[in-house]
Amino acid sequence: MNAPWKSGLPGNRDPFAAYICDDNALDALRPVVIEMGWQAEKCNKGGLRNAIQSLSVSASPAILVVDLSESGDPLNDINALAEVCEPGTVVIAVGQVNDVRLYRDLLASGIHDYLLKPLNAQALHDALNDALAVFTAPKGGDGDAMSRHISTAVVGTRGGVGASTLATSLAWLFSEEHKSPTALLDLDVHFGTGALAMDLEPGRGLTDAIDNPSRIDGLFIERAMIRANENLSILSAEAPISQPLMTDGTAFVQLEEEFRQAFEMTIIDMPRNMLINFPQLLADVNLILVTCELTLSSARDTIRILSWLKTNAAHAHPMIVINKAQTSFAEISKTDFEASIERRIDFMVPYDIKAASNAAKLGQVFVEANKSSKATSTIKQIAERIMGASEDDLAAVSDEKKSLLGGFDLKSLLAKKDSKSQPEKAEAEPAQ
Repeated sequence: MNAPWKSGLPGNRDPFAAYICDDNALDALRPVVIEMGWQAEKCNKGGLRNAIQSLSVSASPAILVVDLSESGDPLNDINALAEVCEPGTVVIAVGQVNDVRLYRDLLASGIHDYLLKPLNAQALHDALNDALAVFTAPKGGDGDAMSRHISTAVVGTRGGVGASTLATSLAWLFSEEHKSPTALLDLDVHFGTGALAMDLEPGRGLTDAIDNPSRIDGLFIERAMIRANENLSILSAEAPISQPLMTDGTAFVQLEEEFRQAFEMTIIDMPRNMLINFPQLLADVNLILVTCELTLSSARDTIRILSWLKTNAAHAHPMIVINKAQTSFAEISKTDFEASIERRIDFMVPYDIKAASNAAKLGQVFVEANKSSKATSTIKQIAERIMGASEDDLAAVSDEKKSLLGGFDLKSLLAKKDSKSQPEKAEAEPAQ
């Protein structure tokens, strides 16, 4: 099936083929096909099921037009088509059901476009030209465009700090504003929100990968990932909570390897337990976004995670991001937090509950739903920092390891907190 990261018109495959149910649609299609310089004989009678049958025994074309009119379950049949299509095939569907939800589901499944009957010459011409542009335009796999791949893991120090919000927002910014082919891998297999944040069904791609790591290849990636926009593909899951995660991490490592070949950017939403159980997942990660909050528990866990990263992923560059920052209501101050973790905070994303609620209501990622928010502005700065990382930055470990206030540490914070409650306790005690 089609994918935004494929390019180069295959030389050993037919450039075009169509499988159409009715004569009227065929009559509309053939003149346009001839005008495009292709053979009219490649317009075959028969719909999607006929296409599946034919392509199961022959090479698939570069551009494929299929008719869904006689299909009782279009989405299931499209998945069957994906099984027989070679990587890079751009599929245009035609049908007579005018339904926005169906249209979105078809695009998410990998279809390039969906045209309504009755077909007209101009719409066909535009759709075929757009499909052809997938092969002729420069893509991520060409030359220098794919000379560098940046893999970023987003790890939250505590549950609820908003690591997933940052992960989905950064993936959307890379793909939409920077036009970089981007993969979002949500490793919270049972409770992941990557697809949910974009109002998409997660599908079975991730669970299939875990169950059958040997099947993971370029074709599997194309078929299994959900398309959020032209440049963003998501692999997420909502596995039954009655089924524990049974894997040695091989599938995740293979997925990361395929992403490096297929995309320019990878964002990994990595729960803390995955960090502990599968340290090999960070072997080729360039940047680690440690998402924190201004609390004692988050400061403690930031110290522990940074220490763990120094031992297990010294090649990766850590970035400290305070999310949902409310300095006037913080449990500890920014200065005390930096002193305890012995390095500076890279970014502070302001707390904006109204913006978060707005994103949830719209079914959009935070930065898409709240383009004028101060929080969005900060997240854009984070994205630009990651996009602009030099080769030295990607390989370097932060050199800001010196304590900002000498021997000041987490114990000092706890002592300070306890000392504030001492007068109250003294007043409560009876006089001796």
